[in-house]
This record gives sequence, structure tokens and C-alpha cells, in this order.
Amino acid sequence: MSCCVLQITGLVFGGIGMVGTLAATVMPQWRVSAYLDGNIVVFETIWEGLWMDCISHLGLRLQCKFYDSFLALPPPLEAFRALMCIAVVLSILSFLMAIVGVKYTQRTKEDPQGISIFILAAGVAFLLTGALVLIPVSWTGGSIIRDFYDPEVPVPLKRELGAALYVGWVSAVLLIAAGAMYCHFWCWADTSAKSRYPLLSRHSLHKPGAATGPSLGVHAYV
Repeated sequence: MSCCVLQITGLVFGGIGMVGTLAATVMPQWRVSAYLDGNIVVFETIWEGLWMDCISHLGLRLQCKFYDSFLALPPPLEAFRALMCIAVVLSILSFLMAIVGVKYTQRTKEDPQGISIFILAAGVAFLLTGALVLIPVSWTGGSIIRDFYDPEVPVPLKRELGAALYVGWVSAVLLIAAGAMYCHFWCWADTSAKSRYPLLSRHSLHKPGAATGPSLGVHAYV
């Protein structure tokens, strides 16, 4: 029962992480304009994302524009785009593998190794997806904080952490948690399979010889 709850919880975490990864990828609020002078009335808010930048006028009108040229983008932004796209695809595949593993858990007694492979693949894929999401999100957050406290950066160019970064961090944590759950379940399933089916163990070939006494050991065949 506890293992079933663990799988369902991992599936829920993985599903939320998958949706959050997709949302963080398409959201334009990676970098948000910072206003340090409280006496200035803010009429416009600038958002900068992976695919577009937007200007919000008094929160009533939003104008967005996709970046014109892919080749004109900074190399870090191109790398972040690639990493997030890979993370989206991998999160979908991880979620599908997790569904297959949860759906056929009841067949573990018939094919324990086959089911554990699905669980292990989903767990490793979730862990890898969480790591891929953490790299661009944490890198962007670190650069924003560094520029914010750098006195040489002009005030109009300073930015704050956008909502997409927080969505990315939460999604990465959920994906890593889901991966850890499925890897833990795989360890449990592998141990249970070896205890139920001794022939699947690497050391099972030595068990019949142990019953006939020490004369059938390794040295007996030399």
C-alpha cells in the first residue's frame, strides 16, 4: 500500500513539474524591470523571457514582441532555450514512462524486472529533467542578483527575479522529488524481486553448491 502511495505521489509531483517546466519555458517573466526610486511613478514594466520581451503599460495593456533573429541572440540565451526545450520533451517522456510503471505495477509478480526497468527509467529521467531546469533558471537568477548589486550597471538596466524563475525552481524540486521516489521504489522492487526469485540473483548459482558441503566449492573444480 505504501509503495502504491509512493508511486502515485511521484506521478503527481512529476505531472506538476512537467506542467511547470512548460510554463516556465514559455513565460516572458524571466527578467522584470527593477525600479529602485520609490518616488518615480511607474508607467511601464518590462518583461524579458526566452522567446520574447513584453512591455506592460500600467497593467492595462501588454505588448509583446518575439526576438527577431535567432543568430543575434546572446549565446547564454540560446543555450537556455535549448536546455528548456530538452527539459520539456524529457519531462513528457518521463511522465509517460511513470504512467506505464504505475499502470502495470500489479504485474510485478509476473515480470518484476520488466516493471522495475520502467520505474527506474522514469526516475532517472525525472532527475535529469530537474537538473536541466535548474541550470538555466539558477544561472539567470544568479546573473540578475549579481547585476542588481553591481554599482557599474546602470539603474535602467537592472532587473529583478521574474515569476518564471520561481515556477522553474518549484518545478525542478518537484521533478527531482519524483525521480527520487521512483528510484527508491526501484531499489525496493529490485530487492523484493531477488528475494522472491532467487534465480534472478547473480549469486544464486552458488546456493546449490553450498548445500552439498565445502567439497563443491570453487577449489573443488581445480
